[in-house]
Amino acid sequence: MNEPGYFFIGQLFWLIFLFLFIFPIIQAQMLQWSRERILKAIEEKYGSKVITLIHRQETRSLFGFFMMRMITIEDSEAVLRAIRMTPKDKPIDFIIHTPGGIALAATQIARALVAHPAKVRVIVPHYAMSGGTLIALAADEIVMDPFAVLGPVDPQLGMEPAASLVKIEQLKEPKDIDDQTLVKIDMSKKALKQMKDTVKEILIKKGHSEEKAEFIANELSQGKWTHDYPLTYDYLKSLGLNVSTEMPEEVYALMDLYPQPTGIPAVQYLPEPPVKRPEAIKK
Repeated sequence: MNEPGYFFIGQLFWLIFLFLFIFPIIQAQMLQWSRERILKAIEEKYGSKVITLIHRQETRSLFGFFMMRMITIEDSEAVLRAIRMTPKDKPIDFIIHTPGGIALAATQIARALVAHPAKVRVIVPHYAMSGGTLIALAADEIVMDPFAVLGPVDPQLGMEPAASLVKIEQLKEPKDIDDQTLVKIDMSKKALKQMKDTVKEILIKKGHSEEKAEFIANELSQGKWTHDYPLTYDYLKSLGLNVSTEMPEEVYALMDLYPQPTGIPAVQYLPEPPVKRPEAIKK
């Protein structure tokens, strides 16, 4: 007599399981379609090719685990392919939101952007640290939110700043430094020179004088600050970089489509009726 009840419960269980499995896939696809609509709107408005490199901590799959993303070789392969497919006379709007990542990958992307004949704008809605800053330096114009930041590009050996490792030589006699640390110091010197040369090369190709490129490369790559130090619009402007705060409104809408992990939010507020931002009013 209980068999129909067991059968119903079994069916209900599988229906719930299928819903929990399929719903995140449908939700992700809907987000992707919404993102593509905004990218198309930006391209039509500015006549550009839009490429995004957005690393956001997002919830994935049925079990709701999250992943923190950074610039990888796979990213550089995809970006280089997108740049290669862009007509040489078409401007590129490169939207970036990243904590950084592999230096090799960031360098490849930066050099590919430098080589693109048409205008390149790198758009930073919130932050582009480390390798993200290296990519931003390859732009003809860096467009930032007024409170967005870039960061130093000084090399890191694992979790240790190369600039700090080099200073060990000033604090100890060579005989008091172990072999492993001596190897790290040697690698750090090479890494610092390589990054400085890379930044200088990129800036010269973007039209900066050798003297200015040398100064900016020293400022950003030689460990003047901690690696997470925020470089603001005003500071970047003082360096002589072409930075602007004329952020396209569509970019803010795009970032809203990269939600943070679900759960109890750390930030809560009651939404106000939509108002135009000052930048939009000026236009």
